[in-house]
Order: sequence, then structure tokens, then C-alpha cells
Amino acid sequence: MFEPLGYQVTAKPLILDEQFPEWGASPYFAVELQNTVRLADLLSHLYVLIPVLDDDKHYWVGDEEIEKLLHHGEGWLKAHPAREQIADRYLKRQRRLTRIAVAQLVEEDNTDPEKVEVSRALEEKVLEQRISLNEQRLEAVMTVLKASGAQRVVDLGCGEGKLLRLLLAESAIAQITGVDVSFRALEIAKERLQVDRFSLAQQSRLQLIQSSLIYRDSRLTDFDAATVIEVIEHLDLERLAAFERVLFEFVRPKFAIVTTPNIEYNVKFENLPAGKFRHRDHRFEWTRNEFQTWAHGVAKRFGFGVEFRSVGTEDLEVGSPTQMAIFTQCK
Repeated sequence: MFEPLGYQVTAKPLILDEQFPEWGASPYFAVELQNTVRLADLLSHLYVLIPVLDDDKHYWVGDEEIEKLLHHGEGWLKAHPAREQIADRYLKRQRRLTRIAVAQLVEEDNTDPEKVEVSRALEEKVLEQRISLNEQRLEAVMTVLKASGAQRVVDLGCGEGKLLRLLLAESAIAQITGVDVSFRALEIAKERLQVDRFSLAQQSRLQLIQSSLIYRDSRLTDFDAATVIEVIEHLDLERLAAFERVLFEFVRPKFAIVTTPNIEYNVKFENLPAGKFRHRDHRFEWTRNEFQTWAHGVAKRFGFGVEFRSVGTEDLEVGSPTQMAIFTQCK
């Protein structure tokens, strides 16, 4: 419950009676949580998760408890990988209340991602269709991965699985993991990849995980390479530091590939109004200098080298439409 929020958790079992150690262990533990967070965030975490751990609330639970859960869980509960279990326990396993709470928490996730892609990404698709930029991105990423010799690859923010399909076609890649915060997106990835038709060997090769990119997840370790394709621009800037720690400190692959739009190139898109981003869900878009400054800073803080490549047709004045950073772990 606490580790995905960045806490280090230690639990020490207590004996039943110190004077009579032969009586053995008690059912209780001394639990220590360690993290650096705002006091307000700590109190919100405790307010929600203590009754969750206790699996009981010692008073009547009604509809008003949903509002309390959503209020105190604002900013972290929606992206928590155990959000359904948390809501269920907090609301004393009253399924009607749990369904209402989860529906409000994941309202956007419950929308068919294919429809979201149409409604939110139509402008970006139309803008980039002429130059097939998405295909060029994926091809550029695969070129780097093949050259790296990576055998275990994790795609963070895998969406509907377009890169996963290309990874599965490479027999040299032994283990592939796709990660996305949207459960529905992962279900669509399964359908499009036809996972139900996989052999046992193929099933063991592919793993799909629902998880947030701004919370530590113990399942995301021991990878040769990580890919983050057109993802960071969808994060709020104040959450970028959390993502940096997840990728470069906790996942810490040997190689990491990050791509993001080059805002300088936007003037080349005739149908894009001045000052507008390519996608309505983008929180920011960076110039080449901004992206390289960020990447150099991350590389220095976490012990990586970094190089840059252009993706798409390059203009002498404004560069290429997509910019790529390749991080290599320093030995």
C-alpha cells in the first residue's frame, strides 16, 4: 500500500511476551515508514490507508464516505496500482459504494481508449499523418534496441501495444514487459496482440502490468532497456521529478530511450494554431535546448551518459518533429 507512494517500509515481528520468549511471536508487527513528503500528503495517506490496513472502520459507512475517500485520495489514489482494493476496504467492502468510488476515480480509464484516441489525438494524427511520424519513431527506437543487444525490455506507457508488436517480432529479445496506468488500454493491447492465441512459450515472454509511471513498483526491475515513447509530455511538470526517480533510480535499466515532440517544429504544421500543442492532453512541449538541458541534468544526477538523435525529416532552422534521448548507464 505504501511502497507505490515512495515509502520505504520495514516490518519487524513482535514476540508475544518479552518475559516468556518461548511463547513465540504475536500477531503484531512494528512497522516503520520512511519518505520525504509534504505533511499534508502524509496525513492524507495515513487517513486513507490506516483503515485500509485495519480492514475495518468502526462506524457506519455511507455515501458520504465516498466523498471523504476521493478528497483525501486526490492526487495519488487514482494512479495507485491497488486503488480498487483500497476503495473496497476503505468502504467496508460495500460493493455499491466501491463501484461508485472506483467509477469516479477512473472515469477517464473507463472510456474506451480507442474513442479517446479519436477525440483527443485526432489533431496530432492529422498533423503527423503526411510524414508517418509514429512509424518513424518506432523504427528509430527499434534500431537503437537492436544495436544495444538488449534481451529484457520494458515499454513504459505502452498504450495499445504498437511497440510491443515490433518487440515480439524480434526473437533476440527474450522478455518484454508493457506498462500502462490504464487497465482498459492493456486489455486492448491484449486483443490487438491476440495474446489469447499465444503458445505457452510466447505467454511467458510477454508481461503486461498496470502501474503508474510516477510511483515505485517492485515488479519493474532488472531490465536491459526501457522505452518511454511520447509519454513525458503527458505528465504534469511537478510530477516529472517522481517519474525521473522511477525510471533512473528504481527501474534503472542499462539503456533508456525517451522521445518527445520538438515544439520548434510545430510551425511546420499548417493546421496547428500558433501557441497550441500537438495533442490536447500534452502538459508541455519542449524546444531542443529545453529537452537536452533536462536530459543532461537527469543523466548527471543518476549516473547515466546521454546522446541525442533526430526522428523525422529535419529542417535546418527548427530541427526534426521528434527528439530522442538515449541514456546509457555509467559503469
